[in-house]
Amino acid sequence: MTEAPTPDAAQPADAALPSSAAEPPVRRPRRALLLSLFAGFAVFAYVFDQLTKLWVTETMTEGERIPVLPPLLHWYYIRNSGAAFSIGENVTWVFTIIMAAVSVAILLQLRKLGSAWWALALGLLLGGALGNLTDRLFREPSFAMGHVVDFIQLPNFAIFNIADSAVVSSVVLICLLTLRGIALDGSRLNPRQDKTAARPAVLEENGRENNV
Repeated sequence: MTEAPTPDAAQPADAALPSSAAEPPVRRPRRALLLSLFAGFAVFAYVFDQLTKLWVTETMTEGERIPVLPPLLHWYYIRNSGAAFSIGENVTWVFTIIMAAVSVAILLQLRKLGSAWWALALGLLLGGALGNLTDRLFREPSFAMGHVVDFIQLPNFAIFNIADSAVVSSVVLICLLTLRGIALDGSRLNPRQDKTAARPAVLEENGRENNV
């Protein structure tokens, strides 16, 4: 007569535990909250940029330079038809198209949004792009050929504005998120965890080969 296998012998203890108990699901922010964060940062960057440009154009004359924290920081009102360091001054319309395309591309990516940090980055990027795009479209000398208002001057650096600062900040944040392996949807890939998880399988396979 054979003895009936006990439950412990029939199946390992680890197999008896559901996978959800071993690895609790990662809670992600609700989509409505993420979209609200994205919109809030975008509106903040855009409004802040436009208000500072309005203040500059109303209180300063073009070419005027005001010391703020000399010699580190000055307000220096210029109108830039090109990009940073006055690159591409004769092809203003190209930058108008680029900024419009970037704005549309950001909006198309929102369906994948699953991270609060990505909401911050994309919000700042959209707000900055729309801030300078508004200048390109509606400022002199003509529609889609407008010159961007720049006024923040640092030593040995290009003169820029709040929209530029928002764009640069968003790019830095996107680079950090990418380096940390945080995807747009909020998922995270950790190479160390993948190697650790794969190591037992490799050891088991090697053991089987040695037994053979």
